[in-house]
Amino acid sequence: MGKTIETVSQHVKQNGIVAIIRGQYALEKLIPIAEALAKGGVTSLELTLNSSDALGGIRALVSHFKGSDTLVGAGTVRTLADAQAAVQAGATFLVSPNFDTQVSAWSLEQDVLYLPGVFTATEAQTAFAAGHKILKLFPIEPMGPAYLKAIRAPLSDVAFMPTGGIDETNLATYLKAGAIGAGLGSSLVKNADQPLADITAKAAALTRIFKDVTQQKTHA
Repeated sequence: MGKTIETVSQHVKQNGIVAIIRGQYALEKLIPIAEALAKGGVTSLELTLNSSDALGGIRALVSHFKGSDTLVGAGTVRTLADAQAAVQAGATFLVSPNFDTQVSAWSLEQDVLYLPGVFTATEAQTAFAAGHKILKLFPIEPMGPAYLKAIRAPLSDVAFMPTGGIDETNLATYLKAGAIGAGLGSSLVKNADQPLADITAKAAALTRIFKDVTQQKTHA
């Protein structure tokens, strides 16, 4: 699969769950965690740049999953230098807490999927008009699914991926409110000492929820 905006976007939308890995992870811990996520069906992995040796981690994960369906992206991409370093390390998608015009223009030129962080209707429309079709709605936790539903009313052609405070108890509600998927951090991957079986079980449960709600939407 060519790692273009179109193909990576399709992967993200079809899988629905983006696992956000943030913190202190040695490579001997990081790779098994990523394998545990993939075993549970979560094959979009976001390693944040404010994690320890993030670029080394991205390189290792990209090499480990070469030829598989698992995609490795970079999170907390706040500057053009961040974006360039992440892509050079092998990241196939970029996620930000904000919308940066330089990262926006460069990612489109490089045909790299960029999910900018937005919160208001103005921010969402600005990012969408710039050419970004999947937007990270962040932070969603203080507002909840009702906010997602409200912002989607006038922006019905925008694909929102809410992030923050989402877990297996409320994922379905967000999906029914119009989310195309969700970014999950500590509710999925807590720390380096979390049992791998727990990560796989959580990933599988979230994947089932996503598939069940998506199927319901299709047949609605």
